Amino acid sequence: MANEKTPLTYKGRPLRRKDNIIYYGSMSDSHIIMLQILETKPEGDMNVASKVSIQLQLTAPDLKSRDRVVKRSEKDSLYSAIDVANVWLERALASR
Repeated sequence: MANEKTPLTYKGRPLRRKDNIIYYGSMSDSHIIMLQILETKPEGDMNVASKVSIQLQLTAPDLKSRDRVVKRSEKDSLYSAIDVANVWLERALASR
């Protein structure tokens, strides 16, 4: 059981992390969220995100990366960023 990898999810959607970038959502959907941690600050023995960029992006492979961005914002914590990201993604996927 210790060798099994269970995917990390938030509100039923997958989260994938690569260095300081977190992808929220599925590439098989029309939209996905990219969260980029821009700054961190030490709290205790950990570094905590203090500035996070949020981008709602289209997943169409034929678009250039700058044309994929639908919305963008910055938040001062990972929690508030992923909360906004969830609302954006839900609305984008409901409107298709």
